[in-house]
Amino acid sequence: MKRSKLCCIGYITKDKIVTPTSTVNMPGGTAWYFAKGLLPFSPDGFQLITAVEEAQISVVEELRLAGIEVLTVPTRQSVCFENIYGSDTNQRSQRVSALPDPFTIDSLQMVDSDVIHLGTLLHDDFSFDVIKYLAGKSRLCADVQGFLRKVMPNGEVIHTDWEEKQEVLPYIYTLKTNEIEAEALTGINDPFEAALKMADWGVKEVIITLGDQGSLIYTKGQFHEIPAYPTLNIVDVTGCGDTYMAGYLYQRQLGANVEVSGKFAAAMCTIKLQAHGPFCGTEKVVRRIINY
Repeated sequence: MKRSKLCCIGYITKDKIVTPTSTVNMPGGTAWYFAKGLLPFSPDGFQLITAVEEAQISVVEELRLAGIEVLTVPTRQSVCFENIYGSDTNQRSQRVSALPDPFTIDSLQMVDSDVIHLGTLLHDDFSFDVIKYLAGKSRLCADVQGFLRKVMPNGEVIHTDWEEKQEVLPYIYTLKTNEIEAEALTGINDPFEAALKMADWGVKEVIITLGDQGSLIYTKGQFHEIPAYPTLNIVDVTGCGDTYMAGYLYQRQLGANVEVSGKFAAAMCTIKLQAHGPFCGTEKVVRRIINY
């Protein structure tokens, strides 16, 4: 099997999206939104590694038929997430009704990629040993959201501190958080100062998304402020962070600089926000938004 340029590892979930105006059932999870976000660009050398229950294998086949290389590892059941949004789309409550088997070193022996994005959903998806193992093979990227989530006995998802953060973060090259997660992680409510703290802990590229205020990227001693592009009608914010990372890492893999990659990612999010489900735009539309 040929070495891939970019790999995402994560679960495809069974999602129930509840908003004040609608309830929608669909596949979800970082793995799903990341892979579907890249699909319109036919990325060369992209690979998805996921785990779904047998009853959900048709979702994997859909991605394969669309041209994405997908490898699966065993799990007894898929993750079932319920995402409930109020009038403020930046806030949501979550419940989990089914949990998968965690990824293990043995189940990920086939991984062979230049860059790996860890699509974390819950704090125990990837153990410290698994992260160290993968970091020895590839450059690691991650979204911090899953590391801060714990499922209570009643299924409620709560946000907690990440006890292993200072041990793990030196192994993560690119880390994405939103402004709430950045404060939870560092105890600092100023995103610039929070980014510096994460860099002090060993992260090489820190990305903090700021909702309609854009995003902030810190790397190599320099801040890059990325604008948010106007959205006519916000329909569904689920998977927006995953879409951002898909666009960002896709552009970085092509050799684009941090600012160009951030703007591309932000424009993808503008398109994604206006419809349920994953990003389904085109590069032409993304470029039009950036250059408007």
